[in-house]
Amino acid sequence: MTRVRRGYIARRRRVKIRVFASTFRGAHSRLTRTITQQKIRTLVSTHRDRGRKKRYFRRLWITRINAAARVRGASYSYSRFLHDLYKKPLLFNRKILAQLAIIQRLPFARIMLELHTYT
Repeated sequence: MTRVRRGYIARRRRVKIRVFASTFRGAHSRLTRTITQQKIRTLVSTHRDRGRKKRYFRRLWITRINAAARVRGASYSYSRFLHDLYKKPLLFNRKILAQLAIIQRLPFARIMLELHTYT
């Protein structure tokens, strides 16, 4: 009986997985089963860390805004600042406010002054 040559589909799938794992070290980039397991682990941690990244940055922005708001006074806090911001309809998100508070303090001070004259 003549030898049957295998198709290319399984090889194509393995090559695709191998390209994904080409930067991994050791057996994680050489052995197909290990590559598959490592790929699953990688994708799980990537998915998890996307959510963590969002939480982390929101927390950082809030901390920065709070620190900049307390310059006005020790009793003036982040929550008070956001309350005043919503009372006077100024549309700023936390990311922009944090950038203003750290990088460009003068516009942030103008916003604080605007809120102070309003309340």
